[in-house]
Amino acid sequence: MAKINIVLHEPEIPQNTGNIARTCAATGAALHLIRPLGFAIDDRKLKRAGLDYWHKLDITYYDGLSDFCEKHPNAKIYYFSTKAPRAYTEVKYEDEVYLMFGKETRGLPEELLAAHKESCVRIPMRDGLRSLNLSNSAAIAVYEVLRQREFEGLREDGELTTRRWEDEA
Repeated sequence: MAKINIVLHEPEIPQNTGNIARTCAATGAALHLIRPLGFAIDDRKLKRAGLDYWHKLDITYYDGLSDFCEKHPNAKIYYFSTKAPRAYTEVKYEDEVYLMFGKETRGLPEELLAAHKESCVRIPMRDGLRSLNLSNSAAIAVYEVLRQREFEGLREDGELTTRRWEDEA
């Protein structure tokens, strides 16, 4: 199964990063955090949002965007931004992918977006709204990749805790 990587460029809100960490743990995606971060890694709010999934995470830290780029020179990166020219659903996510998101207050740097126009994607929304929540955006993106891959490696059926589905027919 090709790996999914979520990259957060200078995230500022610990609860968002915690929620994204939980999504990574649930889907098998790796989490990449590019410093500076707007919080301490041991932040109570960060840990609470990620609940008890921290030990299940594949997480890597970088000392800035250049450090990330040096360590992943051939990575196929999709840059998620409200400023992007096309929808995230127009992409066929093959092989190992990196889904990069910017900081909550400003998004990704425009010079980065302009240098990678063909890899910039957006989540459509109504006019007049600034953006979706970062953790919601990351979840939408990851699940689109997984949907295209037919949810490979994930459990698709659920179980009742006090009953059986067969008894409910």
